[in-house]
Amino acid sequence: MLQISGVVCFFYICRKFYAVLKHLKISNYALISNTIVDFDKGFTVITGETGAGKSILLGALSLLLGQRADASVLRETDKKCTVEGHFDIADYHLNDFFSQNDIDYFDRCIVRREIAENGRSRAFVNDSPVNLTTLRDLTVQLVDIHSQHKNIELSNPFFQLTTLDNYAGIISETEAIRNEYKTYSATRNQLKITKEKAQAALAEEDYIRFIYTELTEAKLKPDEQESLEQEAELLEHAEEIKLQFALSLKLLADDEHGSLILLRQAQQALSRISKFWNKGDELAQRIESVRIEAEDIFSEIEKANEQIEFDPKRSETVSERLNKIYHLQKKHGLDSIFALAELQKKLKLKLDEFESFDEAIKTLEVKLDEQRRQLEVLCNKLSEARKKHIPNFEHKISELLRELGMPAAVFKVEIRQTEEFTPNGTDIVSYLFSANKNLPPQEIGKIASGGEISRLMLSLKSVIADSVALPTIVFDEIDTGISGEIADKTAGIMKRMSKSMQVVDITHLPQVASKADTHLFVYKDFDGKHTESRIRILNAQERINEIAAMLSGAEITDAALAQAKALLGV
Repeated sequence: MLQISGVVCFFYICRKFYAVLKHLKISNYALISNTIVDFDKGFTVITGETGAGKSILLGALSLLLGQRADASVLRETDKKCTVEGHFDIADYHLNDFFSQNDIDYFDRCIVRREIAENGRSRAFVNDSPVNLTTLRDLTVQLVDIHSQHKNIELSNPFFQLTTLDNYAGIISETEAIRNEYKTYSATRNQLKITKEKAQAALAEEDYIRFIYTELTEAKLKPDEQESLEQEAELLEHAEEIKLQFALSLKLLADDEHGSLILLRQAQQALSRISKFWNKGDELAQRIESVRIEAEDIFSEIEKANEQIEFDPKRSETVSERLNKIYHLQKKHGLDSIFALAELQKKLKLKLDEFESFDEAIKTLEVKLDEQRRQLEVLCNKLSEARKKHIPNFEHKISELLRELGMPAAVFKVEIRQTEEFTPNGTDIVSYLFSANKNLPPQEIGKIASGGEISRLMLSLKSVIADSVALPTIVFDEIDTGISGEIADKTAGIMKRMSKSMQVVDITHLPQVASKADTHLFVYKDFDGKHTESRIRILNAQERINEIAAMLSGAEITDAALAQAKALLGV
């Protein structure tokens, strides 16, 4: 089943080896309590009576492929269900996938799905827990379950295009298209975003330029606000400050009672008694130090008193400047000159960006034109490669359809061009089909019956397998409704496919079963209390008996045994 996914499509086109399903372990699923099914390379058939459990086996395998499940699948409701598949992927080139998903890589890959008693499920790859998306991304590369109801994808244009590309083996061309388209799309998106920004800029550029100009003309300085606020405080209280300065100066230097005079007198008095009291001189010196310090203070106050004067004009200037700063801060919701300066820088960058839009758009347009021309060359090359392989592709499919009992079948591939580039080029591929004479080929979904589509799908899978290996393919009774020579031809095609891939077919046809390398038999077993679905590999004699039963029914006749041996070539 070719999935509609870029990742999966790339995988189908590029890989050269195929995985092999080695073992399938099932426990507590539907009518199966515990079973292990061994598979081998080549062609395996699964047979058994209707209702024996073939669909159950398929359902269990589907769990490994990420199919949703709930507690209804549990055989015993108080135990969990486990389905585990072992795959040989030694030559499968999946190391990057495991690395990207942080999963340990081993040549023998073990995929496990568990359904708990409450219906919740968990998935594991090599014992590493993974989500369902990762599980599907991996297992879609390992197993392809195909049944009649899956034939609807044959009408899908993407499937049709991918099938043709797989047959043509145009690996380098398709990969070049994908890489170039990715680059082209990135440039196109960048151009779109740049134009949108430029358009939006037109609406806000005038406002941003006004704000930037206002901030620029304000000529703000980093420490200006603090300095102005201090100066404003001084100017506002200048008279009171000078009054207190005058009082301080008077108290320090009054001619009769000033502190400086009194300190000098005290120092002289202690000096006079120092010859009688040994500490007198020490204290006199200390007072002298205080007097000197007081004189310094007096000088500083005197100097400050001369500098500070109430200047109404300067006060008005400072007030206006601060109001300007406060206004800008309030307007922009900021609390400092530093924040205003940062805003000014950001607005400058924005204006520079506006001015660079035209140049950026022009550069991107030139770049996009160059990439468009390159992509057009690659698309034309890819289209020619596809067209080159179509006649042989049509011929091979038509031959297989005739081999499958449709001698009048006509299969055509039609290519038309898209107006826009896609990751797959500029081609739209359509498959046209007619099963009857004098009926012009039309789109498959409009005219083909279920049986016709099954045979067409088998033919397509067979042709693809000749060119590039597919995952292990499981056919679920797609041979229903055919018999005789057509059944034998169908079996022959599956046998040929199994030379380059692992093929498993659930069938009711003895002609198909006889062509298998391995024959698995599904049956029901009743122990008096419970019914159990079981599966086992048939030995040579058991195969003869089973195929004879498929030919004659419950009562195996000598003629059926002889015919079974003839089919098996024994």
